[in-house]
Amino acid sequence: MASTYWLNLFSHATWTEFLQAGGKVTGFRESRWSTVQKVKPHDLMLCYLTGVSCWIGVLNVTGPAFRDDTPIWNDDLFPARLPVTPLIVLEPETAVPITALKHRLSIFQSLYSRHAWTGKSRGSPAKWASSDGDVIVTALKKAKRTPVRRPFDPASSSRRTPTSTAAGGKAVTVHDATDDDDRPETRTEAALEATAHTEIQWLLAKLGNDMGISVWVARNDRNRSYAGSAFT
Repeated sequence: MASTYWLNLFSHATWTEFLQAGGKVTGFRESRWSTVQKVKPHDLMLCYLTGVSCWIGVLNVTGPAFRDDTPIWNDDLFPARLPVTPLIVLEPETAVPITALKHRLSIFQSLYSRHAWTGKSRGSPAKWASSDGDVIVTALKKAKRTPVRRPFDPASSSRRTPTSTAAGGKAVTVHDATDDDDRPETRTEAALEATAHTEIQWLLAKLGNDMGISVWVARNDRNRSYAGSAFT
């Protein structure tokens, strides 16, 4: 039976805090609760370091979702939680760049722009294709057996994702996509309203966020009438 895979995003800081807490619980924002509940025992979490766009581990889900306010992370509470057991844990210096797998992952196929693949690494948990999950797990196992060390800058992965506040106090995140990372760029509400197109994107992002959906807007697609917003 094919494994069910879910994306689990970490910064270097939240990954370190996860391990320091024993590596037994992964968490997500309250707005993701409905999605977190869809994750089942024995599903696999693909752990991805944001900012440096690398795969750093695999977690096995060991039980149903639960809510908990016990502090684990400094930047956010992440109260929508899952019990897990780490199956593969790499060092940041030996993590596998996602671009190293671009010829084997479906997210890099038939792109409408060279940055479009980053849309699949914008929110978690998010279900991934079994074929892509298998490729990633195989690459992580190989990296565990025969690690390749690469330069790693913790600051690149530990930036907090900036947000703008929408009505009702909820946050909308606007991202800047680049060739090989997903580093965010701050955008104020005033800047988002600078043109009719970006205003429409802002309204779509706000609507999605008010519905409890994680939203991103890629800067490189803001001049397109049909692209630039993805709801995960």
